Amino acid sequence: MTGFDHFDFLAPYYERLFHAAPAREFLDLVSPENANLLLDVAGGTGRVAQVLSAAGACVVIQDISYKMLLQSAQKDGLIPAQSRAELLPFKDGTFPRIVMVDAFHHVHDQSATARELYRALTPGGRLVVEEPDIRTFYVKLIALGEKLLLMRSHFLRDEQIAAMFHQLGAKVSIYHMDHTVWVVVEKPSVVKN
Repeated sequence: MTGFDHFDFLAPYYERLFHAAPAREFLDLVSPENANLLLDVAGGTGRVAQVLSAAGACVVIQDISYKMLLQSAQKDGLIPAQSRAELLPFKDGTFPRIVMVDAFHHVHDQSATARELYRALTPGGRLVVEEPDIRTFYVKLIALGEKLLLMRSHFLRDEQIAAMFHQLGAKVSIYHMDHTVWVVVEKPSVVKN
């Protein structure tokens, strides 16, 4: 692994390179208007978080890259929090909605990240993980490019991601569109005895 931080380097240019708004289907799955508090994990510059904030949710944007968070701090209504996705600085069950867009393949420990996302999710809450669909040729080229750039990317198939959450007790659904997959995780509500 290299000491070069690709995301710190890209931070000032990121939104010029990746400027597409989230898909309507993604927003429908997240349903941010039904959440008073939302966590965008590995949310970088806040490109997606600002759309979710405009839908009415108070959005906390978490990222490991300080320079990416500096970009997000310039946007109204976003609350930056620097940490690793594998060790979120939030209490259990804090967020009724959590999103992780195009970032699960970048984390160092995907299993630990899945556990942390689920831990931070409120009972009855929903998590949406958006990832490039590694089964498509286009995404396989992207994965190869990221390997050549010495990024720590590790792309998983949708059912591999879903299995991590299913074993934690979640209800998991998978949706596809073009080169994108959404793994939707719903945490059961606490059952009262």
